[in-house]
Amino acid sequence: MQAGFIGVFDSGVGGLSVLRAIRELLPAENLLYIADSAHAPYGDLTPERIRERSERITRYLVEHGAKAVVVACNTATAVAVEHLRTLYSLPIVAIEPAVKPAVHRTSSGTVGVLATSATLASPRYAALLARYGDRARVVAQACPGLVERVEQGDWEGAETRRLLQGYLAPLLAAGADQIVLGCTHYPFLRGLIEEIAGAAVEVLETGPAVAAELRRRLLAAGTLQECGRGEVRFLTSGDPQRMAAVLLRLWPEEVALEAWQE
Repeated sequence: MQAGFIGVFDSGVGGLSVLRAIRELLPAENLLYIADSAHAPYGDLTPERIRERSERITRYLVEHGAKAVVVACNTATAVAVEHLRTLYSLPIVAIEPAVKPAVHRTSSGTVGVLATSATLASPRYAALLARYGDRARVVAQACPGLVERVEQGDWEGAETRRLLQGYLAPLLAAGADQIVLGCTHYPFLRGLIEEIAGAAVEVLETGPAVAAELRRRLLAAGTLQECGRGEVRFLTSGDPQRMAAVLLRLWPEEVALEAWQE
């Protein structure tokens, strides 16, 4: 891929929920997606390890000509994005749970957040609550095991349903009418989440907002590509064959998946 592409990374396939929003809004841009599947889920790693992986991936993208990097992972954003911004001057677009729009949209006064333990324990999430948490009651729920279900392609199975029922129960019992998906893997479970939560509950994700912010940053930098149709490449640090089976179900275009040689 020629220099001037947009690099996007996540611990696995979850960031594809962000990548598809970028592809829809910015179809002319060349995109390179790295799934760090060999080290997924990031929510189970120490903060030091998350920063190490995020720095390694970002360095690779920068060295190969990225003009912008999207951290399509709530956990990596929460733990590592400020560190990355001290190292590199190119636009680094982060992601955070959609608490702000949720507290503005709630009618019940209660917002539920589904996220990884690492995201919920991070100073960045605490700062988010400090900014907007006084406008509504925010009830957070850590969701161990959900990332693994998505990585395995199990979006509607009995075990996934059991986990989600358990995680949603306290949020619904608290009266939440807004459910924030605080991990980029979770939008692939949206259908099941909406079924369990019911029609009175709105489910919010952040992919379109990230794509819009990326467009704004590229436009400001004078590097926005608006003509033609861009190329999309996928790299994984894990088993390409295993990821390909899931990727074929998640990505609407022909897939070219390669092993990432760090």
